[in-house]
Amino acid sequence: MAFWPLLNSGMLVRTGHTVLTWGITLVLFLHDTELRQWEEQGELFLPLTFLLLVLSSLLLYLAVSLMDPGYVTTQPQPQEEPKEEETAMVPQALPLQRCRYCLVLQPLRARHCRQCRRCVRRYDHHCPWMENCVGERNHPLFVAYLALQLVVLLWGLCLAWSGLQFFQPWGLWLRSTGLLLTTFLLLSFLSLVVGLLLASHLYLVARNTTTWEFISSHRIAYLRQRTSNPFDRGPTRNLAHFFCGCPSGPWETLLAEDEDEGSSQVV
Repeated sequence: MAFWPLLNSGMLVRTGHTVLTWGITLVLFLHDTELRQWEEQGELFLPLTFLLLVLSSLLLYLAVSLMDPGYVTTQPQPQEEPKEEETAMVPQALPLQRCRYCLVLQPLRARHCRQCRRCVRRYDHHCPWMENCVGERNHPLFVAYLALQLVVLLWGLCLAWSGLQFFQPWGLWLRSTGLLLTTFLLLSFLSLVVGLLLASHLYLVARNTTTWEFISSHRIAYLRQRTSNPFDRGPTRNLAHFFCGCPSGPWETLLAEDEDEGSSQVV
């Protein structure tokens, strides 16, 4: 009974992911795939490389799923007084809204996650496979995880295909390679899902928008009356800011610049 509180949904999901990862890896090593052939021939470089990639993807998964995605703190952090020119660039007509669930002041692009029961900065989505939000702090690592996971899945898919031999009678073949066939089909499905996720997130990052903003722009106060994304500064600058942390200014400043550009075009 003392351990029951520890069995929360997050722990179960992460345990399931870990067991599935090593289970698939074990199947690829036990069957007559290229991994096993390399091992029998004493060529250990590629098998060790594959194991290293699997371990790296699992550690990256755990890092993304366990880290703070960018929760909005309930206590204001001590900050320096903003400079006069910086204050003038922030639109005063856009006051911070107070979250109706946790009652904190939400910065621009933040949203409350009902699963985590916290507000998250630059909220993207709540990932059920991570059992954690994807937000300002862990979104770059999430995209890196998807890229590494796709490499591992595609390599595993090729390895599983190398062990499927179709010259035996159907009944005998199914009994001997049924588990490997199931692994191949599972890897095919996961490769498709992860590939689509990676492509969609790279597209959103290149436009400096989030999944939540892309889907619900008609319901978001700072987007619903705009024809374009006010935070978009071109694919190169967007990608550099996302992956390298190149400064592009506060979101409020970018929003103010977009409003100024819109006003000048109207005049």
